[in-house]
Amino acid sequence: MLMRTDPFREMDRIVQQLSGTSGTWSKPSLMPMDAYREGEEYVIAFDLPGVNPEAIDIDVERNMLRVKAERRPAAKADTVRMELSERPLGVFSRQIVLADTLDTERIQADYDAGVLTLRIPIAERAKSRKISVGGTDGRKQISG
Repeated sequence: MLMRTDPFREMDRIVQQLSGTSGTWSKPSLMPMDAYREGEEYVIAFDLPGVNPEAIDIDVERNMLRVKAERRPAAKADTVRMELSERPLGVFSRQIVLADTLDTERIQADYDAGVLTLRIPIAERAKSRKISVGGTDGRKQISG
């Protein structure tokens, strides 16, 4: 209902993870996500631990959803010597093609405990509905 898979983007993510390189604005890292339907809305949850909510940018144009976030290093005193640094820093992004059955005008975004959650309602036109069948009471004869 929502996205196309890009195997090359996934390979880039694995290489970045193994090499320890961070994402930049021109080549951001991929952020992990879950997507599922819950009742009458579609839910997408992105893992963004340590990201300031002001550093998250969400944009929708037609049916293309773009989420971009930046995690910067914490300010450290001059006397601090880093022994181990495994937490990825830099820019993270995700582009998702949304189905026409989703109402992109009413997307809600919440950020709690390092998880950005987007709730996208199913459009009214996409919900199932009953159609009544009308009939005629009398018979008609075709002449010709």
